[in-house]
Parts: sequence; structure tokens; C-alpha cells
Amino acid sequence: MRVLLLTGSHPRHLYVVNQLAKLGIVMAHVMEVREEFIPQPPDYLEDIDRTNFIRHFADRDEAERRHFVGNEVVKVKIPTLQVSHTSLNSVETIRWVNEQTFDLAISYGVHMLSEELLDVMPAHSWNIHGGLSPWYKGNTTLFWPFFMLRPNWAGMTVHRLTSILDAGEIVHQSVPQLTYGDGLHDVACKAVMQVTEDLVHIIQNTLLSEITYIQQKGNGKLWVGTDWLPQYLRFVYNLYNNDIVDQFLDGKLPKMDPPIISALRKEE
Repeated sequence: MRVLLLTGSHPRHLYVVNQLAKLGIVMAHVMEVREEFIPQPPDYLEDIDRTNFIRHFADRDEAERRHFVGNEVVKVKIPTLQVSHTSLNSVETIRWVNEQTFDLAISYGVHMLSEELLDVMPAHSWNIHGGLSPWYKGNTTLFWPFFMLRPNWAGMTVHRLTSILDAGEIVHQSVPQLTYGDGLHDVACKAVMQVTEDLVHIIQNTLLSEITYIQQKGNGKLWVGTDWLPQYLRFVYNLYNNDIVDQFLDGKLPKMDPPIISALRKEE
């Protein structure tokens, strides 16, 4: 199997690249250089929200450095096209992708792909979405399960790439094992590691012709960037002190397991 990857440039994205590259199947890589990982707090914030904002993104940086240590760069030599947000869907990118030879394309951490770019993708083209679709489509979708006190719904969806955001047919979903002491960002990192482990297994043990695509049921929810406000961090850090996982494991929060779709169950 020959794979084309289209990913962002943060350690979590390059972790996926490096893990799949170990299989010797990654033939080409489009890397979108993403924004700074630690943003600056808006000027209008109150002190409590400024403190939470700084803590939230500093904790995210620390968690990703800890979980994805050594994945600041791609470790093997792969033909790579480095792009920006504005050049991701450019004629040059489309031409470069069209010149590559691959059976499967996987995107993770890039902005929306244009119809023209999708047109040069193979029939089997997947996106790794950080969220369980259809309930958590869109942006910041590993945060919202914590805000809704459902940390066990912080998972990942592998779905067919389409022009509609996070709406493609589902290939596989996964959630990480929660353990005491996990903060929000730990769970987010573990979710990436779990779906990567699952993807490696699926690619190694399943022919593309045997992949089952399952239509998403229901409308779910599309979370847009403007849904998230820094003030919501008060709930996670001031009310719960980022111990929502501990309280969930202690049985202090209601438990309802997500009805995930797993490609691995077919092998059992």
C-alpha cells in the first residue's frame, strides 16, 4: 500500500506521520505550516480569564511535548511539499499531489481541502478528525466533551474525505483509556496516540477493498470557532480544577458511553 499524507506541522500531526512512516508505506507528504502553538490572550480579558487562557495553552504545549517527545520533525526522508494555509489548495499543490503515486490519502490537521484538490485524490481518502462525529464536528472538539462533563466522549473519527466538514462516511472511531490524573490535554494527546495505533493496525491487516464505510447518522453538532470563548475555561479550571477525569472515574459524574464505530470489531 502506498500512502499520501496531508498534515499540519505540530508535534501531534508529525507523530502520526512518523508512526505511519515506520511501516514504509508513506510515499509523499504535504505539510501545512500551522499557526503558533501558544497564542497570546486577547486584551479584553479579565484577570481570571487571562490566567486561565495562559494556563490552558501552556498546559497544552507541555502535554504535547511530553506525549509526543521527539516528534518535532519528520524522522525519515519523505518527498515533502511544505505549504501555507493560503497555498494549501493552490494549483501548484494540486499539480504536485497529482504527480504522486498512492493508493490511500490521509489528512490530519490541515484546513479544508478544495473540490479541485479532492478531485486528484484516490477513491480511498480519509481524514483524521479530533472529535467523535457526528456529535463533535468542527472546531475545538476535544474540549467540548469536557465542558459537557463527558470526558469519555473525547475521541477521534477517521472518515472519508469530502467537501463537507467532518461529514464523510466513517471508517473508524476510537477513544483513549482514561486514567487518574489525566487532564484535558492528556486525554487529547492520548486520543491521537490511540487512533494512530488503530490506524496502523487497520492498514496492516485490512485491504482497502475490504474497508467498510458507514454513513453518519443524525445531524449531530457542528462546533464553529466562535462557539468557544476563553471564559468557558473557568468551568474546567476554576470550578473543576481540571480534574474532570478523576471525578468521572470516581463515579461522581454520569456515565454514558459513546456508540462508536470500530473497524477493529470486525476482526474479533
